[in-house]
Amino acid sequence: MKLYTNPFSPNARKVTMTARILGIALDEQMVNLMTGEQRRPEFLRLNPNGLVPVLEDGDFVLWESDAIMQYLASRVPGNTLWPDDPTVRADITRWQCWELAHWAPACGVFLYENFLKQLLQGGGPNAGEVHRGEEKFRAIAEILNRHLAARDFLVGQGLTLADLSVAAYLMYAKPARIPLDEHDHVKRWFGRIQQLEAWKQTEPPMLG
Repeated sequence: MKLYTNPFSPNARKVTMTARILGIALDEQMVNLMTGEQRRPEFLRLNPNGLVPVLEDGDFVLWESDAIMQYLASRVPGNTLWPDDPTVRADITRWQCWELAHWAPACGVFLYENFLKQLLQGGGPNAGEVHRGEEKFRAIAEILNRHLAARDFLVGQGLTLADLSVAAYLMYAKPARIPLDEHDHVKRWFGRIQQLEAWKQTEPPMLG
């Protein structure tokens, strides 16, 4: 299987972590996002959205990171990232949907304003956007914080795809200045994720 990826993409990283934990060897094809390789016709034929990651398994091409994670996990029977129990799978999917709809956009404000904007355009953060982002993030993060108050992982008693999906955007917590300080349970949980070998092995050099 070939994975079109980039180590600086949180969505690509969560797929790579999934594969490493499951022991699945992927042929990783780097896509240079800085030069716009993802917008070239040959890549758009794989993913019309022009985004990484994309998985190619023979004639089957799959995009959307959480779908790729579930697909990879389904190929390893009996694994604990994606247990067979349909209610557990539904719960995992619920948190992955929440991550896409709410968590990633809330984190993305800080990623753009405090990190990517300066990196790509040379401009500083918009104070108004950051303030609005802080208000939005506070409400979203508190949902996660309350959920983690009496538990170590998002679903059940162990690590699942849900944890990998939600943790991925926090790879930029420091450079993007994502305001985690008032969410102690999220910080505790994220610290546990950061100790995973799969997290350490996929840390881009500039963030390590």
